[in-house]
Amino acid sequence: TERRRDYWRAVATEVLDASPDRVEPPCPYVRAGCGGCSWQHVEPAAQLRLKQDIVTDALRRIAHVAEPAFVAAVAIPPTAYRTTARLGVDSDGRPVYHRTGAAGLVAVDSCLVAHPQLEQLITTKRFPGAREVTLRVSAATGEQLILVEPGPRRQAHASITEEVAATRWRVSATTFFQSGPAASELLVQAVASSVGDALPDGGKLVDAYAGVGILGGVLATRAGATLEIIENHPAAAGDARFNLANLDARVVQVEVGQWRATAADVVVADPARPGLGRPGVRALTAARPARLVLASCDPASLARDTNLLGDAGYRLAEVQVLDLFPHTAHVETVARFDVHDDGAAGSRSSEADAPLR
Repeated sequence: TERRRDYWRAVATEVLDASPDRVEPPCPYVRAGCGGCSWQHVEPAAQLRLKQDIVTDALRRIAHVAEPAFVAAVAIPPTAYRTTARLGVDSDGRPVYHRTGAAGLVAVDSCLVAHPQLEQLITTKRFPGAREVTLRVSAATGEQLILVEPGPRRQAHASITEEVAATRWRVSATTFFQSGPAASELLVQAVASSVGDALPDGGKLVDAYAGVGILGGVLATRAGATLEIIENHPAAAGDARFNLANLDARVVQVEVGQWRATAADVVVADPARPGLGRPGVRALTAARPARLVLASCDPASLARDTNLLGDAGYRLAEVQVLDLFPHTAHVETVARFDVHDDGAAGSRSSEADAPLR
């Protein structure tokens, strides 16, 4: 369907010789055209392997990393994991999924990947006159959050409380949260493992694109570190201030590319799909961290950021693939970048406290 210089796109129209990893989708609504889970025809263990292949391809093709050093890939359980869903609404007011590859909607009476509380909202609630609805539940408290579009502005200020890493976190209606607490737990573990011993007791940690502050909050608590949070979304920044009130933490509400760098031992970053880009790399490496840990939700942007970080004096040491959205093509990675052996990134100095130019 599309030809580019270094890849082609295609659509499978017929299966002549099925892969041993091909299975019958376990959910009947996928067979009926539901677009919520595009990979249910792939055996779950194979999904994880294929996602690592995607990351390998991106790093080789875009970043020219011939043999990426991988930590063993890990996945959350493939069922009942989602606590948030954004759905269309049909003429009867039912929350419905969009159809795969075509216009139209698919109503469901069950959902393989939805947490039981979320599944109940999807299958029993009605929203007459709405165009879209975002449904969010707390696995920890049972709280429910419903954001109707179009709807009253005040609903955007609602929040729930979720538990990750044995800590309660406020999550507002419009704030990004992972597919569920299991995904957040796995991401925290992977990032903490990548940070390793690079964050000394009482050191300085910067958490960029921090959301409600979970990654930085957990890491800073464990190390007794000073924490600086960078988050531009107003609701997320407000959640971070609330969640980190008992820590030595400063929340800076600004685009990462406009952040005035302060010296740090470690920087962790969890940007949206476009990645860090030049502004983000420039700002975060100006802090002169010995280690930068990047959580990425797009293999191509990970590869582009690998090039940019290399130019800034940081080498890709290792990468781990996480499957936080089983039965979909979404790929999450946690990559560790260390200062080049020749010290090209420089040591922490007063330069990190100077304005970016």
